[in-house]
Amino acid sequence: MEEFSSLFKKQHMGELLLSILFIIYLIMGYKTPDPVANAVDTMVGKIVILMLVVYLFMHSNTILAVLSLFVAFDLIRRSSAATGIDALRQYEPTEIKKSSQFTALNQFPYTLEQEVVKKMAPIVQGGSSMSKASYSPILEDLHDASPIN
Repeated sequence: MEEFSSLFKKQHMGELLLSILFIIYLIMGYKTPDPVANAVDTMVGKIVILMLVVYLFMHSNTILAVLSLFVAFDLIRRSSAATGIDALRQYEPTEIKKSSQFTALNQFPYTLEQEVVKKMAPIVQGGSSMSKASYSPILEDLHDASPIN
């Protein structure tokens, strides 16, 4: 309770004013302007905001510091929504999403063709087998065509 009463002293009027602005920002839900959103929605912008929050935790009233933490989180969230990065993260397909869709689409049942091919006699390739084939090829009717050899 001492933190709350010390906020109303004359020497802490700046902190009181900043606390009121933070509360208005959180409650009213103002849209973040595009130049501010573009600056905040970078890695450097997020680090600067985090450093400001840490500075307020170290050198100001605890209530103001906690409010600044909420405002920083909300500012980063609103900035990513304003620049469109949030939508990209949400709807852009990742490799995991794409591969799961392909896996789901490539699940085929065991077909008749696969069953027939599995039951077929093994193919004997010339030169690779040590045993002689148990069958001999028969030349079909050539219909007046000349042989290839």
